[in-house]
Amino acid sequence: MTELTDLEIVEQCLDGNIRVFGVLVDRYQNVLFTAALRMVNDRQDAEDIVQTAFTKAFEKLENYNAKYKFFSWLYRITINESLNFIKRRKRQEPLDEPVVSGQQSPEDFLGENERKENLQQALMQLKPDYRAVIVLRHFEQHSYQEMGEMLNIPEKTVKSRLFSARQLLREILIKNGVIVHD
Repeated sequence: MTELTDLEIVEQCLDGNIRVFGVLVDRYQNVLFTAALRMVNDRQDAEDIVQTAFTKAFEKLENYNAKYKFFSWLYRITINESLNFIKRRKRQEPLDEPVVSGQQSPEDFLGENERKENLQQALMQLKPDYRAVIVLRHFEQHSYQEMGEMLNIPEKTVKSRLFSARQLLREILIKNGVIVHD
């Protein structure tokens, strides 16, 4: 049996076979969770955001435009939910500690962990719109076109916002002593 495409699953859901929506959840929940986690910096909040995003996507399936990738549409919902959450929440909390890999020395792990923590702290100091483009481009490796579709902004705006976000992130990292000013 061949794997159903996203569009085929959406069509089946719209025809009344709502159970097949679980395939989309299984297919995309991890990548959406990672993006939400990078945006809000809290595992439980990220889980809630992803659940809300899937719920909204399911409720609005009839509004999905098949000329765009379903994943881009779903990702945009997740990013928007993350941005809405950030607007409602003013506090910042650190990420949970990662599990130590058996292939790294303790010194390497601590150095890498410290770099990740410094980067995450710097990301959390960016405005959510800037944080979103950094996450989409550098952590999720999306193209400018995909980012524009997900954020519902022109590709030119994506490039401009990403340039500004990188500059601000660099300034924060310099200010925090993470990188040395050239």
